[in-house]
Amino acid sequence: MATIGLDKLYYAPITEAPATGDETYGTPVMLAKAISAELSIELAEATLYADDGAAEVVKEFKNGKLTLGVDGIGRAVAAALTGGTVDENGVLISASEDVGTPVAIGFRAKKANGHYKYFWFYRVKFGVPSTNLQTKGDSITFSTPSIEGTVLRRNKVDGNDNHPWKAEADQDDADINATVVTGWFTQVYEPTFTG
Repeated sequence: MATIGLDKLYYAPITEAPATGDETYGTPVMLAKAISAELSIELAEATLYADDGAAEVVKEFKNGKLTLGVDGIGRAVAAALTGGTVDENGVLISASEDVGTPVAIGFRAKKANGHYKYFWFYRVKFGVPSTNLQTKGDSITFSTPSIEGTVLRRNKVDGNDNHPWKAEADQDDADINATVVTGWFTQVYEPTFTG
């Protein structure tokens, strides 16, 4: 079903275990009011040819680009996502040496029937937000920032020994656990698998 809305944009800080790099997610925090979210995926592809034809084709997730349009990015969020610092006077300082740390990104998309699809991207590394400013003329035009991040697989394996990069839940799926939906933004979703 098509989506008609986007809201509840959160990020969760990541702490990595020094020896393994396994991620532990902090409590999700509101990032900003969401305007848009655009995801493009890059795949690693290989084709094995045998007997004059394609015998095997492999397509695996390599990385993705997540571009978020937001109403504004406050200094605390900008510092958390891009590695900037706030000086003694409360001014956000961005330096060429800034290196942001990866975060998890979650949001939901409203469907035409009023229900939602929920998303968590497990590891996103952001660059500096882009800004488009213009003078006010005869009409008012809103200028809003966007921020682009690279979506990566997480280091921590799930119960199937895979490295997930995204979790997606649809409220309309008959077998979705109701507590998964109601608790989606209280913590980053962890996959569970039984035997």
